[in-house]
Amino acid sequence: MAYKQEQGRMARMAAFWTLAVLIFYGCVTLRAELAGRATFKDSLGVMLWEGARIPVVGVEITGAFLIAFVVFVGAMILLYRWAESPKIADALIDTESELRKVTWPSLDEAMQSSMVVIVTVLVLMGILAGADALLGYYARLILTGGTA
Repeated sequence: MAYKQEQGRMARMAAFWTLAVLIFYGCVTLRAELAGRATFKDSLGVMLWEGARIPVVGVEITGAFLIAFVVFVGAMILLYRWAESPKIADALIDTESELRKVTWPSLDEAMQSSMVVIVTVLVLMGILAGADALLGYYARLILTGGTA
């Protein structure tokens, strides 16, 4: 039982930090978008007071930064609550245990399967293109009264 709990904790931690990085990227992009837009540049893109900077990272404290920061903190709180819910934890544990049972193909098997898929797609593409051309020809004959 302890092993399963440890697996669940590790799976939740991996999911949490992966989504946290995506949320951080989204908030950085939001800040840049708000500060760079012409409609918001004069209000959200300027420093709130003289020398308003975070010293270590050198980020100016602007309205756009504060909005992105509030969104980041709120999203992280929601993400933490989501990751700690028992249903999500059980689902992540089950997913990890199922992935451990998968037999992954070798490189040769993957290459052969890919070639089969590519050839099949090309054949079907040719059949559909031929059917489209043939049906288009007959449709023009019918619609123009035989003078294609």
